[in-house]
Amino acid sequence: MEKGHFLRWFNGSRRTRWGDDPAQFDPAAVRETLVQAQRLFGLGRYFDLDIQGWEHLPDAPSLLVSNHSGGTTIPDVWGLMVGWYLRVGAARPLHPLAHEIILATPATARYFGQRGVLRARPENAWRALVEHRRDVLVLPGGDRDTWRPYSRRWDVEFAGRMGYARLALRAGAPVVPVAHAGAHHTLMVLSDGRRFARAVGLPRLFRAEIWPVHLSLPWGLAVGPWPHIPLPTRMSYRIGEPIDPRRFGAPGEEPDPDAVRALDAEVRAVIQGMLAGLRDVAATP
Repeated sequence: MEKGHFLRWFNGSRRTRWGDDPAQFDPAAVRETLVQAQRLFGLGRYFDLDIQGWEHLPDAPSLLVSNHSGGTTIPDVWGLMVGWYLRVGAARPLHPLAHEIILATPATARYFGQRGVLRARPENAWRALVEHRRDVLVLPGGDRDTWRPYSRRWDVEFAGRMGYARLALRAGAPVVPVAHAGAHHTLMVLSDGRRFARAVGLPRLFRAEIWPVHLSLPWGLAVGPWPHIPLPTRMSYRIGEPIDPRRFGAPGEEPDPDAVRALDAEVRAVIQGMLAGLRDVAATP
């Protein structure tokens, strides 16, 4: 790329607020990425995909809610996105909500913004779900869930975050629970380092509640949320039956806190049950 073209591209990327507008979704970019991703994700690939329960997926828009695993490299999200677009195609976008760091540079913001990734803000989720009537993927546990210790890899950790339940209640959109297992076998998290993170003020400075200790490639023993080279594993997903938030309260109103807690409890219980099923399958010789 010539210098003048590069500068125009870079300055344009800085002016464009990627990751806040669902209309930035580019089906051509998704299809191009899908071709590349299938070299790693799919039946018999480096990450062997096993996704069951597609018959439970309702018409758009829906709010997919999943546990989160696998550290900063987030292979669990990549696997689900590959499975989604292989199944339903780029004509039905799925917008994952992501931490600000994923969209922190002009290059990464443009790349992920074109592929439907949105900053994890309530207004962005509302815009995609209600105004554009598109599916949204939420991983409420965020860093706490994806960096939970290996000994708790079969547990759901949402860390008390219930914004997704409030959104579902306001929008009246069905909640689709998704359980994942596999990405937590691509490394071994020894500790999430929450005490250290609190002691040095990471939650206030970087919205990070962890500073993990893990065994991973290429670092060996690593301290900090560094990306790693994932070990090959089977990426298993179970999609549950949709949960109608209207059972807990009328849409369009500010949800009652008890309704938010009740919906969150049911979603977590369903995901935990499916995760237990995946654990039992993994334990079968």
